[in-house]
Amino acid sequence: MEKLFICLFSIVIFVYNNLFLNNFINTTYAQLKPIPSYAKWGQVAMQMTKEQYPQAKIIDYLHIGRNKGENTSIEKFKLWLKENNKEFGVFVNIKFDNKTEQIIDVKFRETK
Repeated sequence: MEKLFICLFSIVIFVYNNLFLNNFINTTYAQLKPIPSYAKWGQVAMQMTKEQYPQAKIIDYLHIGRNKGENTSIEKFKLWLKENNKEFGVFVNIKFDNKTEQIIDVKFRETK
């Protein structure tokens, strides 16, 4: 009887550690990750791409980088789209004012 109790107790501890404790640690870690500075512009890039290509589905997303100027900056992204049976890439460049973050221009360029 004592061996059965020890075995069941060990199983309960194992399940608790692997299911509950690990999920809590992973959730806590995920919440501590900082939001990247380009996240806002990534959302803008995806929204504007949906407007430019309303029939296409965005299937992938890549932040290329930022060209920072004295007064304006350009945030660069590449999105991969699928429309019908065609897949293609779209480079999206968002030019904005550094002080106000107002969008000045958005350029789209398709690629294969």
